[in-house]
Amino acid sequence: MKKILAIVLSMLMVCACFTVHAEEAHKVGISMPTRDLQRWNQDGEYMQRMFEEAGYVVDLQYAGNDVQTQLSQIENMIANGAEVLVIAAIEGSSLGEALDMAAEYGIPVIAYDRLLMESDAVSFYATFDNYKVGTVQGTYIKDTLDLDNAEGPFNLEITAGDPGDNNALFFYQGAIDVLAPYIESGKLVVVSGQTEFEQVATPLWSTATAQSRAENILSTYYNDGTVLDAWLCSNDSTALGVTNALVANYTGAYPIVTGQDCDVANTKNMIAGLQSMSVFKDTRTLAAQVVHMVTQIFNGEEVDVNDRETYNNGVIVVPSFLCEPVFADANNYEEILIESGYYTPDQLQ
Repeated sequence: MKKILAIVLSMLMVCACFTVHAEEAHKVGISMPTRDLQRWNQDGEYMQRMFEEAGYVVDLQYAGNDVQTQLSQIENMIANGAEVLVIAAIEGSSLGEALDMAAEYGIPVIAYDRLLMESDAVSFYATFDNYKVGTVQGTYIKDTLDLDNAEGPFNLEITAGDPGDNNALFFYQGAIDVLAPYIESGKLVVVSGQTEFEQVATPLWSTATAQSRAENILSTYYNDGTVLDAWLCSNDSTALGVTNALVANYTGAYPIVTGQDCDVANTKNMIAGLQSMSVFKDTRTLAAQVVHMVTQIFNGEEVDVNDRETYNNGVIVVPSFLCEPVFADANNYEEILIESGYYTPDQLQ
């Protein structure tokens, strides 16, 4: 059966190559994890539009947060003639069969925003500086609480991301590296005692899971009037869950809440004072960089990367291009999000 499949795939690849060259248009397969989060819809839309404007044929698929669906979709992209694959994985270590197939047919693979793990078939990685995302969040808490000068102590809780997403550990570690000295000195106190990544991780970045855990922490440790000063959240979907829990269950002075992605609901919460900041990763910048990298691949040029040391996927160190994140809050969101054209004012009303 495998031999027959290989023959069929080979024939399809040959036919696809002839078709692509005849039309002078290369075909790019884009695999996104889900439509459930705003950012993946935006990433997919931006990349599809930019690739098509550059003259490429695009096969864009969303996998509904189901690994087997994503695996099947990528295999179908290969069978249907994709010459380059751009993959944002649901779980970085779960696509080995599809990556092996891509390698067999000589198809370059760009890991998009989430590193593809345990494979030497990953050609490049395009993302934001994920460790820096965490340091931006940690530094925001440090500066806002004035930890270098204020007497303290201050109470902190932590909600991290999906343990199946390699980025989640970078976000967490970047923030913890900033805050750890203050935790060790006692100026920051994690009242729940939950500080390890495994304790604070949120499968699938689920808002509902983050909310349920936050409600449990609040009812267990803060129902006696204990003050909560800050809640470190790695992204906006988890921050939304924490915010929902705080609004319903916490009556003290509202704490600092961090986030990432500047989703519409979270930006509205920033304006309303329910979320303090969100790290802005302009997906237009990342999408444009990926289109540029793919064009360099097809032109036989050296592909631009700016990091050849950091991102070891367990088999190889993947050459990477890291875009620069910034943060938005109630003071600068208009400049960063509206004046740049990322959102219209109506979207944030």
